[in-house]
Amino acid sequence: MTPRGYVRSGRASIGAMERARARRRRLTVTALVALAAVGFALGALVGGGGSGGRTETRPAGRGTTAGGGGGSTTAESRPTLVETLRPGELAGERIVVSIDGTGLTPELRRAIAAGKVAGVVLFAADFPSRAAGRALIAEVQAVPRPRRLARLPLLVMTDQEGGEVKRVDGPPQASAAAMGRQGPAYARRQGRLTAANLRSLGVTVDLAPVLDVGRPGGVIAATGRAFAGTAAGVVDTAVPFAEGLEAGGVAATAKHFPGLGAAAENTDFEAQALPLPKGELRDTDIAPYRAYVEAGGRLVMVATATYPALSPRPAAFSHRIVTGELRRRLGFRGVTITDSLGSAAVAAFGGRREVAVDGAAAGDDLLLFDDLPSALAGHAALVAQLHEGGLKRAPFRAAARRVLRLRRELAHR
Repeated sequence: MTPRGYVRSGRASIGAMERARARRRRLTVTALVALAAVGFALGALVGGGGSGGRTETRPAGRGTTAGGGGGSTTAESRPTLVETLRPGELAGERIVVSIDGTGLTPELRRAIAAGKVAGVVLFAADFPSRAAGRALIAEVQAVPRPRRLARLPLLVMTDQEGGEVKRVDGPPQASAAAMGRQGPAYARRQGRLTAANLRSLGVTVDLAPVLDVGRPGGVIAATGRAFAGTAAGVVDTAVPFAEGLEAGGVAATAKHFPGLGAAAENTDFEAQALPLPKGELRDTDIAPYRAYVEAGGRLVMVATATYPALSPRPAAFSHRIVTGELRRRLGFRGVTITDSLGSAAVAAFGGRREVAVDGAAAGDDLLLFDDLPSALAGHAALVAQLHEGGLKRAPFRAAARRVLRLRRELAHR
């Protein structure tokens, strides 16, 4: 709509309109020149007068870029934590080891101080009393670590499933089977109570719940470690237990992927091959893990049994299973951890150096060793393969990054 009194008739009105357009053009050019001058001045102040108007930000406390030349380090080129780790520290982010007794040995203290260990796992012998267990965990966390890792507490793990598998007195007050019978609300409450119990000691990761479907005749069902005998029943109660743990500030660990429900014996004591069809494995045994992943579960433990329909190798050493089934097919983005690498099933597969490299290559983020000599041998094998190119640096760093993220998250819970 034209403003009142602006339009005139004839040649006079056309001239007036052209003069008005000329004045607007002069004003616009003047404004643009002024803005450009201001922008140039600001660029000189922020970027130190660099050419082309580009600004660079010097990170606090940083000097010039490596290689000299006097240029400042841009925010985009600042290395991430994982990129600053030495090979030994990078390999250390893949190692979890059990503690022998109620005190740290000088050897374990040195390994922690050198950044060769990302976490420790505790058993009942480490908790002769609650006070002793709490003191041991405090001693672990007090060991000075490399400067880059100093603010990240070690992961402290234990198996607190309930029933036959409990390392500490207190919740859960029922076995997995009993929680399954009581229903989801009860299981979730037991998860929260268990988290409070563990956090009071300094434990940050529970190697529970068991997501194995309790098949008739299987050792998992026979020992009361299965929440239910169907995939739906496991989802209805085991996943709420995991959610209760997480709500209480303790990371849950679903196990034993892709499922040990059909195993006749515990793989700690005997190698197991489970000749189930691929479709049955996916529809029954793996199904609870999909629900756990969708619920935001942060850790998954991979079994050391063999599943011929999926791979000829034990699950923990199979890229098809760890990376193919768990990560790609189910979309898991959290931390993977092996079942015990000191088990009979693992010993039947290979030595401690071989299983460390094979586990890392398969996609296991954390390698769970039962003793320090085995852990150090595995660590040395990882470092050697990083140097020689047997393990690719990019996926290795990605695994370490997931572990570092978990350590950082748990430090703030």
